[in-house]
Parts: sequence; structure tokens; C-alpha cells
Amino acid sequence: MAVPFRRTSKTKKRMRRSHYNISAPGMVTCPKCGEMILSHRVCPNCGNYNGKQVVEKKEEK
Repeated sequence: MAVPFRRTSKTKKRMRRSHYNISAPGMVTCPKCGEMILSHRVCPNCGNYNGKQVVEKKEEK
């Protein structure tokens, strides 16, 4: 079984793992209400998508 000749240093190990990070989702502003929403999704605040009303807004009690 192959065994490394030398121990991998902390720097080399961390450089290799440098792409293990959390990325933020693609957020855009709704053109109708200005709310921050995920791109290519219906706005949960006003119910618009691609300039059209696709979901009726529910009245809160």
C-alpha cells in the first residue's frame, strides 16, 4: 500500500482545500416591489414573475 514519504504541511493541505467555501445564492431585486428574491423564481412578496402576475397575494389576518 502506498504511503506518503513526507507529511503534508498545513499550508499545502489548506491550499488544496481552498475551494471548500460557502457561496451566496444568486439574489436579485424584484422589479415590481424591490424585494430581494432568488433569481428565476416567483416573488413571494408580490407574486410576479417575468413581468406577469402569476400568484395571487394572500391577505394576512
